[in-house]
Amino acid sequence: QGAMFRCSARCCEDDAATMQQVQRCIERCHAPLAQAQAIVTAELERFQDRLSRCTLHCNDKARDALEAGGSETRVRGQLDACLAACGDDHLRLVPAMAKKMKDSLAAI
Repeated sequence: QGAMFRCSARCCEDDAATMQQVQRCIERCHAPLAQAQAIVTAELERFQDRLSRCTLHCNDKARDALEAGGSETRVRGQLDACLAACGDDHLRLVPAMAKKMKDSLAAI
């Protein structure tokens, strides 16, 4: 962010530049930060979507088990175990996700 603001300040220091040129210069300065934010946001959204699908699957299994006559206590235990497995599986994805983001950000 600091580099972006310093870059933007340099754009404003050009007395010969028109207002449009200064604006375009500032937009160029902001582009890398916007790109970085988009990368992180997209990766986190994908992660959240995957986790949501996993928990929805657990909920569907629990609902099916209840409708099939399973006891509420047993189904609750199965649901808890399924949700815990979702959490564990997705925690294992975090290091690879972080590396992917770091590599993508380094390429900017």
